[in-house]
Amino acid sequence: MKNLSIFIISILLIILICLPTPSLSKQNACNKNDEKTLLNIKKSLGNPNILASWHKTLDCCQWDGIYCTLNTGRVTDVNIFSASDNISAQFPPEIGDLPYLQNLALINLTNLYGQIPSSFTKLTRLNSLAITSTSLSGPIPSFLSELKNLMFLDLSYNKFTGSIPESLGWFNRQVLYLSNNRLTGNVPKSLGYVNFTKVDFSENQLTGDLSMFFGSNKTIRVAHFFRNHFQFNLSEVDELPESLWDLQLDHNKIYGSLSAAFASESLQYLNVSYNRLCGKIPQGLQKADETSFFHNRCLCGSPLPACS
Repeated sequence: MKNLSIFIISILLIILICLPTPSLSKQNACNKNDEKTLLNIKKSLGNPNILASWHKTLDCCQWDGIYCTLNTGRVTDVNIFSASDNISAQFPPEIGDLPYLQNLALINLTNLYGQIPSSFTKLTRLNSLAITSTSLSGPIPSFLSELKNLMFLDLSYNKFTGSIPESLGWFNRQVLYLSNNRLTGNVPKSLGYVNFTKVDFSENQLTGDLSMFFGSNKTIRVAHFFRNHFQFNLSEVDELPESLWDLQLDHNKIYGSLSAAFASESLQYLNVSYNRLCGKIPQGLQKADETSFFHNRCLCGSPLPACS
């Protein structure tokens, strides 16, 4: 009998613990305006199966890919990822109607087309924007510079054309990924004033000079510029950031020579192959693989054949 009483009390305690308190339920309730906006986004995307949980029968803060603030129930994160091509729609401008949005990720939506809408200027709290592996096209909009809190911008693997907006260099951001698009023109010098930690402009048709990204006062750690049409004198780069550990410059039209700065111990990954470089490889770079120096005009010295 005593054991039965203990068992009943234990079950009651478990039930009481599992039941949400009224105050907690109220804290987690999704904001109705945000819920309406999310349903409009779902409709604009053609009500795809991957958004099946986006339904009024469930609080929108519990929908797949949605996160809210605990106290207000305002939507802060929207993450939509598709493992298949089941979304074929134009980019939904309604995303701009989520005023508390901090992080937006639209990934592998390969049939999502159109351009980034001007309604994005309303997302003043946005910290992170990742739109990758879609069919978005047109220019990268200069109005993204109005998002003063944006620290992470990833627009890689899309179909963007035109040049990189100079306005992107007028405020602080840490990560900028624009790889695998159809971008052309010179990289704006204004970007040289930004304290990036990671930059990836690889596999575009960009031209011009990259030397503004180098210097002892920079904070850049990863810089991928390969497979473009960059053309500048690498001899003039006589200082590298102490933070730089991954530099990929291969498949460009870069000329000149490698200075002693490139033998920095902090630089762990370097590729300058398929350029127009000449001269002796600095001592200290012998640890690099010879493929990192292949197909230049006249680079020589270990790990390549000795200079004549």
